[in-house]
Amino acid sequence: MSTAQQPKSGVPVAILKEGSSRTTGADARRSNIMAAKVITEVLQTSLGPRGMDKLLIDAFGDVTITGDGATILKEMEVQHPAAKLLVEVAKAQDAEVGDGTTTVVVLAGKLLEQAEILLDEGIHPTIIIDGFKKALDFINSTITEVPNLIYPVNLSNRDEVAKIVANSLSSKVVAEARDYLAKIVVDASYIAAEQTNGKYNLDLDWVKVEKKKGQSLYETQFIQGIVLDKEVVHPGMPKRIEKAKIAVLDAPLEIEKPEWTTKISVSSPQQIKAYLEEEANILKGYVDKLKEIGANVVITQKGIDETAQHFLAKAGIMAVRRVKRSDIEKLAKATGARIATSIKDLKPEDLGTAGLVEERKVGEEKMVFVEQCPNPRAVTILIRGAADRVLDEAERSINDALHVTRDLFRDPRIVPGGGAFEIEVARRLREWGRKLPGKEQLAVMRYAEAVEKVPEILALTAGLDPVDAIAELRSRHDKGELDAGVDVLGGRITRMSELNIWDPLIVKMQVLRSATEAAIMVLRIDDIIAAGQTKSSTGKGKAGEESKTGEEGGTSSD
Repeated sequence: MSTAQQPKSGVPVAILKEGSSRTTGADARRSNIMAAKVITEVLQTSLGPRGMDKLLIDAFGDVTITGDGATILKEMEVQHPAAKLLVEVAKAQDAEVGDGTTTVVVLAGKLLEQAEILLDEGIHPTIIIDGFKKALDFINSTITEVPNLIYPVNLSNRDEVAKIVANSLSSKVVAEARDYLAKIVVDASYIAAEQTNGKYNLDLDWVKVEKKKGQSLYETQFIQGIVLDKEVVHPGMPKRIEKAKIAVLDAPLEIEKPEWTTKISVSSPQQIKAYLEEEANILKGYVDKLKEIGANVVITQKGIDETAQHFLAKAGIMAVRRVKRSDIEKLAKATGARIATSIKDLKPEDLGTAGLVEERKVGEEKMVFVEQCPNPRAVTILIRGAADRVLDEAERSINDALHVTRDLFRDPRIVPGGGAFEIEVARRLREWGRKLPGKEQLAVMRYAEAVEKVPEILALTAGLDPVDAIAELRSRHDKGELDAGVDVLGGRITRMSELNIWDPLIVKMQVLRSATEAAIMVLRIDDIIAAGQTKSSTGKGKAGEESKTGEEGGTSSD
């Protein structure tokens, strides 16, 4: 960008490209804060067990019904750059801890809402940012030392873990089956997790979530093995094999074409016959090798020739082809097999084992179940449901529940839910903030106000008067009832420990950190410089629409 001075003649010098726009100072901040507030208004009604769902229709007419914050923002196709920042925050929250996506966006929006009040009072953004940072530092350094607020989880007690996981499903479409699904998720997690030095480490790649339309959520199954959305390749093959010895291949059972172009000169029919017989002999050799090492099931990532299928069926070997690479890896992990890239090098010890491999009809389609594995390190959750929308939401919910289980393995500490944690954080921030000198005290007080908005929204969704609810919560926390929170389903203020409503501490702390960082980033922007949009080659009036979007375009930090 040029910094040339304006000539004495008074003719302006063009610095930005033609069509570019610039918004500076208070107007830029107001625009960004407004965008964040709009996103927050959309999401806040989805917070908590009584939160509403959103029906989202994309450009192709596909419908999504969900209350999950990350999914709502992803399907909304947000355009404003500041709003996009909140979308990124929700995605990061989802990737890191898998829960609290709605809360993190709502809290970020409420922080900006409170910051706007301070900006209108003439407080400089830098002072607000410093106040927010100090508030977060105070929470990080003191909250874990508060007695009767944070409790350890006994990971050897699966029922206790399942109750916490079920709580994370309370705000989902699948809430009615939350206890049943939570037990399945916890059982799957404990089998797939690796235990090192007394600690569990769960890699979610080893829990396969498969869905198939039909029956109800209560028919969702947990399989100690892998379910393949494939069928046996040949009708003559056995459909059920007990005490299976499984060859897991990353190699084809077919004659591969050479990489370069070749021609075969044939001078007589006998030569064609000899050529075809040689091909069949090679394939028969592959099958004989598999039979020789004791394999009775073959599962490959590549193809299986029709001639090879015939020989496999004749040998009584079940075969499945074109299995996804990720499923092949899970299968090897579950059965203890070694993935072979060459059939010639296969040995008996390379085979995996399973108590049962069977093709079953699930809904309208056939699937292959590899189950009863002696020591599976990869497992499958097969979701059933009456409609595609239910299945999609159940899949999202189970993924969130798996993340919550992993969070508890990483940090087995919990805090009371129902907004009890947020009320206590806000109470302690106010106590500490009053001792601060200068205007930063105002920023810390506003931070506490924003944190308190979470239980206020929960009270609203429960049908309570938010003013009365917050007043009662403050009073009970002042008396030492640190687990007093909003019983959203019961429509009252009560102790969360009596209702067994808990949230992982790691989720709550990640929400506070991510929301604060997002709010600070938006407050730091004092200049929006948007490049002019290129005209559409079709010339159908798109350029005008695009330039409107461009006026709210890319951001520049001071």
